[in-house]
Amino acid sequence: MWCLVLNVNVCGIDFKNPVLVASGTFGFGMEYDGIIDVSKLGGLITKGLTLNKKEGNEGIRIHEVRGGMLNSIGLQNPGIDEFINSYLEKMKMYNVPIIANLGGSSIDDYIEGASRLDKTDIDMIELNISCPNVKEGGMNFGIKSSVAKEVVCAVKEVTTKPLIVKLSPNAEDIVDMAVKCVDAGADAISLVNTFKAMAIDIYKRKPIFNNVFAGFSGPAIKPIALRMVYEVSKAVDVPICGLGGIVDYKDAIEFIMAGAHLIQIGTANFMNPKATIEIIDGINKFMEKENIKSLDEIRGII
Repeated sequence: MWCLVLNVNVCGIDFKNPVLVASGTFGFGMEYDGIIDVSKLGGLITKGLTLNKKEGNEGIRIHEVRGGMLNSIGLQNPGIDEFINSYLEKMKMYNVPIIANLGGSSIDDYIEGASRLDKTDIDMIELNISCPNVKEGGMNFGIKSSVAKEVVCAVKEVTTKPLIVKLSPNAEDIVDMAVKCVDAGADAISLVNTFKAMAIDIYKRKPIFNNVFAGFSGPAIKPIALRMVYEVSKAVDVPICGLGGIVDYKDAIEFIMAGAHLIQIGTANFMNPKATIEIIDGINKFMEKENIKSLDEIRGII
């Protein structure tokens, strides 16, 4: 008689299973109360937080396309202080690890945001470097490895929390980006964020989104995201959190076999609000059927 081992230890934090929710797709957790048992998740990742409150972008924010969706939310969020004062205690009631996703428009924003989060009892910080650097003309921090390294170095100076750096697939060289971030002190890497994309209203003869471009996510990006997770996992020696188009347990197993310790479910939450629980159950059944006692047996097996 043996039992399955789904728990994963990453950076000293114990996750009861590898299934997390991607930032911006699950609110702060309580939005899914009554739909699923949130306490069964491996962990919660907050909406993208910025130093100050953001109202987000105007105009259309979500647009469905074949194979996924485009989003131009604009990091709408209550700000870090309001998160700490009004949301954190509620999230803690689920008794799962809490990861705060941190964005910013300047290195100073990241430093101050990380400093404030460091004083809380969140478990980890996920650094979103897909944000536009306003001081450099709007180019994302996550495009050039040298810029990303600078941000990671700065944040590591002000926090003792384990730092996961979330990589953009739009980077010039995502493997080099991962290596540089680890060199700068990243304790783990998550990838991939959304792909830069667009859509056009042929009747109005103009872009769907006010900002022209948006982030593309969903099932269509999975093969590319999977390839990137595989490549990065071979290049760095820190845990990997894989995401990008995961909609069922088979997708999840693929990412684990490609080297991921944890996975994140994003767009699938909009397609099927119970996707996370179904994926956890599916992983369980797959392991039973294949006589796999622990995920360690298949992680990075490819």
